[in-house]
Amino acid sequence: MRLRKTKWLSMLMLVSAVVLLSACGQNNSATSASGASTASAAPAPQFDLKDLSGKEVKLADFNGEKVYIKYWASWCSICLAGMEELNTLAGQDNDFKVITIVAPNFKGEKSEADFKKWFAGMDEKNMTVLLDQDGKYAQQLGVRAYPTSFYVDSKGGLAKTVPGHNANDVIATNFNSIP
Repeated sequence: MRLRKTKWLSMLMLVSAVVLLSACGQNNSATSASGASTASAAPAPQFDLKDLSGKEVKLADFNGEKVYIKYWASWCSICLAGMEELNTLAGQDNDFKVITIVAPNFKGEKSEADFKKWFAGMDEKNMTVLLDQDGKYAQQLGVRAYPTSFYVDSKGGLAKTVPGHNANDVIATNFNSIP
C-alpha cells in the first residue's frame, strides 16, 4: 500500500512539473538573462481605453515615446506592495511614460464602479490608471498573472514583457537599452 502511494505521488509530481514547465514557455519570443521575454520589433497591440475620469487614452497618443505599462489587480498583494514605488516613478521626469491598467470584471477584479470607489481611497495620485473592461486588451497582450510589465519602445514596438514586480531602478535600467 505504501509503495502504491509513493508511486502515485511521484507520478503526480512529474505531471505537475511538466505542466508548469510548458506553461512558462514563450513561443515566439527570445528570453533575456533576467528571464524576461523580448519581442523583436513586433508592434504592441493598440489600446483605446478610458481612465478613471472617463477620458479616452490610446497607445497611439504616445507615438514617438517610450511607455511602461503595468497590469495589476486590486486583490494582488504583490501589486499593492509596489504601488507607492510606482506612484513615485510616475511622478518623476523620465524619458518614458508610466501607465497602469486594471481589468474590471476579469480574473477576479472588482466591477468598474467598485474599483473606482476602492481606488479613490488610495493615495496614488501620480499614476494614470486605465480600465480594460473584461480584460480584452489583457487577452491580446497575453497577461497570465499580476503584476505583468510591458515595455513599449519609441516606435510602438513591444520591446519587453516581464511577469512579476519590477522595481523602479529595474524599469529605468530596462529602458536604457530600449530605443
